[in-house]
Amino acid sequence: MASLHPFDPITPGEIQLAVRILESAFSGVKLRYKRIDLQEPIKQDVIPYIEAERLGKPRPRKPARLLMVLFHRLDNGSFYKALLNADTKSVVYAKELPKDVQGPLDVDEMLEIEQVCLNHPAVKAEIEKLKLPSGMTVCLDPWIYGTDDAKETRRLFQCYMYIVETDHPGNNQYSLPCHFSPVFDGITHQLVRMDYLPGGADHQFTETQPWKPVSTVQYAHDLLDEPLRTDLKPYIVQQPEGASFNVIGNAVSWQKWRFRVGFNNREGLVLHNVTYDGRNTFYRLSFSEMTVPYGDPRGPYHRKQAFDVGDVGFGITANQLALGCDCLGHIKYFDGYRTDAQGAPVQLKNVICMHEQDAGLQHKHTNYRTGAATVVRNRQLVVQMICTVANYEYIFAFIFDQAANIELEVRATGILSTVPFDNTNGQTVPWGTNVGPGVMAPFHQHLFSLRIDPALDGFKNTIYYEDSVPMPEDESNPWSVGYTTEENIIKQSGSAFTSVDRHRVFKIRNDNIVNPITHHPIAYKLQTSPSQMMLASPKSFGLKRAQFATRPIWVTKYQEDELFAAGEFTNQSKSSEGVEVWAGRNDAVEDEDVVLWHTFGLTHNPRIEDFPVMPVERVSVMLKPDGFFTKNPALDVPQSSQSFNKSIEHPEPTCCSGAQDRNQVKL
Repeated sequence: MASLHPFDPITPGEIQLAVRILESAFSGVKLRYKRIDLQEPIKQDVIPYIEAERLGKPRPRKPARLLMVLFHRLDNGSFYKALLNADTKSVVYAKELPKDVQGPLDVDEMLEIEQVCLNHPAVKAEIEKLKLPSGMTVCLDPWIYGTDDAKETRRLFQCYMYIVETDHPGNNQYSLPCHFSPVFDGITHQLVRMDYLPGGADHQFTETQPWKPVSTVQYAHDLLDEPLRTDLKPYIVQQPEGASFNVIGNAVSWQKWRFRVGFNNREGLVLHNVTYDGRNTFYRLSFSEMTVPYGDPRGPYHRKQAFDVGDVGFGITANQLALGCDCLGHIKYFDGYRTDAQGAPVQLKNVICMHEQDAGLQHKHTNYRTGAATVVRNRQLVVQMICTVANYEYIFAFIFDQAANIELEVRATGILSTVPFDNTNGQTVPWGTNVGPGVMAPFHQHLFSLRIDPALDGFKNTIYYEDSVPMPEDESNPWSVGYTTEENIIKQSGSAFTSVDRHRVFKIRNDNIVNPITHHPIAYKLQTSPSQMMLASPKSFGLKRAQFATRPIWVTKYQEDELFAAGEFTNQSKSSEGVEVWAGRNDAVEDEDVVLWHTFGLTHNPRIEDFPVMPVERVSVMLKPDGFFTKNPALDVPQSSQSFNKSIEHPEPTCCSGAQDRNQVKL
């Protein structure tokens, strides 16, 4: 541990140490572990260390290495959170949490619930009613139960059942949803009840009936009815001299960027201590939370709402990536670790990939008088994680470029979460789309919270927004064409809205450092993604649990442990205790250690073209320097040239082949 950086992810040795410390503290009590992860160091303790590191000065003593553990006592079922000091091998605290607090899912628990469900006599009886042909079986997705009762304290799972037509590993079971959905207690493993799902536009449920064979809609290449395309030629990304980045442990240097790659069970990929040309830009960047509320008003779908960060965790669901598939070119992979229910470390190989890519032109200008052209291509560095949350995939990428921009991109793909629906007589519903025989995909939203902890040339910054507005029609604007900007400083913690009509731009600035050319404080702007906020009523549990999704912008004063927009525990939460609470303190946030939160996402009203596997939906935001430099910071990027790029011109067709092509066109 002496060689670990304060921001380095947890190691297997630390996981084992945490188990030893707790089993000594709870001697004779059997424990079941949910999470063992790094508790990031206190910011004020780590700043002197990273500043000395940045400036090349002797580094002070490292802050204490702290570990956070969530676990159950199996003797009485109580749920605990513990903080451990790995340096002193001691318990800082171990506190029992309230009865209504439900911890996140873990991999072992999901597998256990699947087996409990499939082996339960009542479930077997429902499967028997289907009278499936030989070779066909049933599988399930154990869904987070959601909330519709303020008094419910049991740990519940809603099991959505699907028919498996073939044992092919790529079979699309979401094409054959069942009409029954058992609910299980996650602690006692008892069947709470059997829900029967509505099969039409009303709320009337449908009892399980013998399965009527329908054509499934498959996506796996081996199961497709149509042949694959044969006219696609290889596209090979090569870097014969290797990549332009350097990596030592989790520290990355590329062009003028320096940062550290972090990974934890909850957020997955996190970036720490981001600097450009030796200047501080961002202390921490992460996807703090996301919620996926569904718009189907029928029970039990009214509870269908996932918090994929808080309920499960992007780190837990991160894909172990394969060379040549998810990223192209010269790839650097980073590993992570989680724990199983017994506290043993589990390696997660290749959960983060990093590579360079060409993104077209960086800048170009041709002097039309002389014909002289300056052309520079835009090389980017991509740090990427892909998470599979049951049916959906989310691709998260932090994209750095040579002009000091950072793009934060999300792509959604995977398979729609489907429900059974009798559409044989042309029946439709206004809250979903028929995507196959007997299957419907409800409308839903994907709302993400991006957490930005800025450090622009220092750790005290100011957030403001700038609107572009027409000038008054007076003597200073005689032809009525002038426009200017209005600045609104966010002086107290709170929220704000985006505005396309006013070209509203949110900016982070350091009021203590003025650009010598612009005579304004140095700044970065957040190029927001104006998105529809959550559509559920304020009366609904869905909105009460996801207050962060009611505003696109939140500004809070930094406090330790305020990392997650919907609060620390989201599983079956009754309301959120997150960013809306912290913003409501009315803290002074001008020229302070502030945090900027941006809610953005997709309102996804499925198309039939999104099934059986969804082409990616892309949404992104940008962090761009605005007065941070005195000129274009990418001027020193070398000119683009053929000797460097080694492009190949497509050959002209011969006369014979050209004639043959023309004949084919005529035919």
